[in-house]
Amino acid sequence: MSELRAGSTTHRVDTTTGVPSGQAVRPNGKKVAPSVADPSGTPVVVPEDIQRWTARRRMALVLSVLKGELSEEDGARRHGLTVAEIADWRDRVLQAAHNALRSRPRDADAIKDEQIRRLRQKVGELVVDVDLLKEAIQNARSQGLDLGED
Repeated sequence: MSELRAGSTTHRVDTTTGVPSGQAVRPNGKKVAPSVADPSGTPVVVPEDIQRWTARRRMALVLSVLKGELSEEDGARRHGLTVAEIADWRDRVLQAAHNALRSRPRDADAIKDEQIRRLRQKVGELVVDVDLLKEAIQNARSQGLDLGED
């Protein structure tokens, strides 16, 4: 294992393969979580002991997950989060990215309107399902079938 220095951070490299180990180490020996650069080019590091999750830090964590540097489970364990939180952040990033790459991106109101339309459709489908189940139960009872209800 050899070491590459980049600024104040040292990256370990496997000398047999020449592949970085994936974990950066500061001069004091502390490991550095995966990082990403913000739009201005300034690196954003996800500290191990985060008190407040800013949008920039959430983005750095999500990009680390998407790049395969960190699994959702490892990120959750390392930062005291739930896997569901990280998955939600990932889904929101991917949805925003999808919209951003459209030839005509939709504004936030259009996206919310589409979500409302889909949810109303789903509620309608569920209401129909409930009505069909109620009808089936009534038919079964009228035929004297035991439904096994307690």
